[in-house]
Amino acid sequence: MMDLKDLLLTPIYLIMIYAIAYASRNKFTTPKTKKYFIPALTVKIFGAIALGLVYQFYYHGGDTFRFFIESEKIYNPLLDSPKIGIKLLLATGEFDPETYQYASTMRWYTAQNNQLIVKACAFFSLFCFRTYAVIAIIFASICFTGVWALYTTLLKIFPKYYNQLAVGVFFVPSAFFWASGIMKDTVCLAMLGWAFWAFYQGFVEKKNILLSILVLSLALFIIKVVKIYILLCFVPAAGLWIFMENSKRIKSKALRLIATPLLIAIGLVGGYFGSTYLTSDDDKYSVDNIAETAAVTSDYLDRRTDKIAGTGRRTGSSYNVGKLDGSTASMIAAAPQAIFVSLYRPFLFEVRNPVMLLSALESTWFLWITLMMIRKKGLTKIIQLITKTPLLTFCLVFSLMFALGVGLTSGNFGTLVRYKTPMLPFFVSMLLLLRAYSKIPKSKNSGRVLASKYQVRG
Repeated sequence: MMDLKDLLLTPIYLIMIYAIAYASRNKFTTPKTKKYFIPALTVKIFGAIALGLVYQFYYHGGDTFRFFIESEKIYNPLLDSPKIGIKLLLATGEFDPETYQYASTMRWYTAQNNQLIVKACAFFSLFCFRTYAVIAIIFASICFTGVWALYTTLLKIFPKYYNQLAVGVFFVPSAFFWASGIMKDTVCLAMLGWAFWAFYQGFVEKKNILLSILVLSLALFIIKVVKIYILLCFVPAAGLWIFMENSKRIKSKALRLIATPLLIAIGLVGGYFGSTYLTSDDDKYSVDNIAETAAVTSDYLDRRTDKIAGTGRRTGSSYNVGKLDGSTASMIAAAPQAIFVSLYRPFLFEVRNPVMLLSALESTWFLWITLMMIRKKGLTKIIQLITKTPLLTFCLVFSLMFALGVGLTSGNFGTLVRYKTPMLPFFVSMLLLLRAYSKIPKSKNSGRVLASKYQVRG
């Protein structure tokens, strides 16, 4: 898919992107964060190009190229008949006499989650002579703006830990590889970053409320179109966060002790009903149908057993979290395995290919950090710190819900590693902050355990 045109044009566009980055760096950085601005952009661009190369020479095709190929069916009309091309860009799956000859040939015309990526490719093609690598680095650059917004927001809460947060947000290999190129995960991660930035600014800091609501609404709308199940995780966690923030503003300890459980319950219930409303028009990922979706996925993978070998086992990199029958009870029973699979597997001995090795090394690192924290500080103190720190509570709730969802519905490590990438900056940042806490000597536990705006005390 990448050819001579990519080799000739990509360097030119890279020079343009880096020129913009260097010119704007001082505006969006501080003396401490400035050193990460260009490296963070670079790993996103590297990930976008590496993804294309892996899909071309290792997988010999895949979704990233399908999006690009499909976009030609919008790009050509944009050049030949702009009116029809614009209609196709704005279409939401309906058929029109003027656009039918093009729309009827589109594989994903009625699948708006995929079609959004196709439309973006077609639009960007207008400015880069329809060059795959250039479009990929444009996707990466847009995603970079979202993750930088996420990073700077986290630093407002934990200003001392800019190194740890940089690692968690920018430099986790799976995140900058799978969520940098022409992929749905790239868009979702970018929008999550902007949603997090807008939510914190508007509802926690209560500044620039109108702008924050506009950015949050746009980001959540795009996430809803592309991967609606992410809202099932973000909205309840955000609702819980805001109510925990409000409980901290109650000065009376006695009143706070009484009000906190009530506020948490209200936050969770409000988040649940918010998620129910946002996903009500999606039959597959609505709150009521998520258990059935997981069961259908599990049954499909069960039928894809290794019939040639006659082993009756799932093929390739598939995994099993237990029997799912579409009931809530079966989903709850499978939840611990699904969460563990998402966060800490595959193990190194489960590796079946070079790409899977990357995920296995990461998951081993995550597991090691978790076990070391528990060994040094104990599970009880770790939980106490999380529950006293609204941001850490948000990260934990979001990560657990996300891990449960993708763990139940992915079915194999190949798709799991891609699906979980939007979760990784939140989960890894939480791990690294907690590891920083675990390294603090016991003699200092009576003081601030994490230098944050929350001034959490042990």
